[in-house]
Amino acid sequence: MVHFILSLRWVSLVAALGAALGAMLMFFEGCLKLAHALEMVIQPDADTETSVIATVMQATDAFLFGLVLIVFAYAITFGFAFRLPSDLRAKAPLWMRVEGLGEIKITLIQVVLVYLVVDFVTDVVEIETRITWEMLVKPAAIVLIAGALRLLGSALPDDQPGRSEQPGERLRRPTNLLKTDL
Repeated sequence: MVHFILSLRWVSLVAALGAALGAMLMFFEGCLKLAHALEMVIQPDADTETSVIATVMQATDAFLFGLVLIVFAYAITFGFAFRLPSDLRAKAPLWMRVEGLGEIKITLIQVVLVYLVVDFVTDVVEIETRITWEMLVKPAAIVLIAGALRLLGSALPDDQPGRSEQPGERLRRPTNLLKTDL
């Protein structure tokens, strides 16, 4: 029975493969959006419904989400299906070292926040968008989700005051994943 339950971890490879394929699709979509933005610069057309800035922001968002999907695929593969030796694990960049399912969930919430911000800014940048009070719903949702994420991050054990870091312990919190620690 225990052997059967432990063998179910190989099913997680399907999720890792799906995340990797999704990352490739997002990179392809980002490249298409950048090509469209380049076309808008080279051959300006009055019929375009978005600006170059909005298209580049959408491409950047697609690339960011593709990168996060690669991190998810790596984390699922080497966190659940295979056990990576510690010397090889130490060679991976710090931002790719995911310690568990909770950190993956927090990363997904952060990506949703970034997507919502990019979507809102893209809506504002578009030429024909008329700003109304209803447009404040999305920023209010962003603030509420970010506040919930902050509260969730402050409840993590490594945020407790007076706690000292042990040698070899991770020095970054999951809520800092989207900051530039590349």
